[in-house]
Amino acid sequence: MFEAFRQGTPVELWQALMQEAYGQTGRRLDESSESYLVFVLLRYQADHQLLSHTQGVEWLQALELVGRARTDALRDVGDRCLLVAGLFPGLAERRRVSVDYFITIGRSAYQGVADATRQAYAGLYEQLARSYHELVRTLDAMRTLSKVPSVPVVTH
Repeated sequence: MFEAFRQGTPVELWQALMQEAYGQTGRRLDESSESYLVFVLLRYQADHQLLSHTQGVEWLQALELVGRARTDALRDVGDRCLLVAGLFPGLAERRRVSVDYFITIGRSAYQGVADATRQAYAGLYEQLARSYHELVRTLDAMRTLSKVPSVPVVTH
């Protein structure tokens, strides 16, 4: 099953894995959410610092910023929480918090972007905040299909 995903551009690979995840969950994301999720996966696929962030602290720091710096920081927190909740749920356990902790912070971050941004982006981030659980479910199904461990193995 996963063999089919090994050829193609990174976008094609993520989209193919997402299609397979839809078969597992029986649910499909809307086109905007699907495109955004692929964008997030592409953006963070080589980020070796992704799991080292303290999302709660960074969310509070983002709330103290203004303008574009605030929306960018909130978007980043929302994106990272989404990836942690969906792809690395074991990290929550290791940090002695629930996956819902990351979901709550991530949804709040996306809602903050929606509240602070121009109309065109506001609708997208409101939709992302509303469908956050569905985004996490899709990522979790993708993790299961690709056999990504819920807590990454760190080698030094």
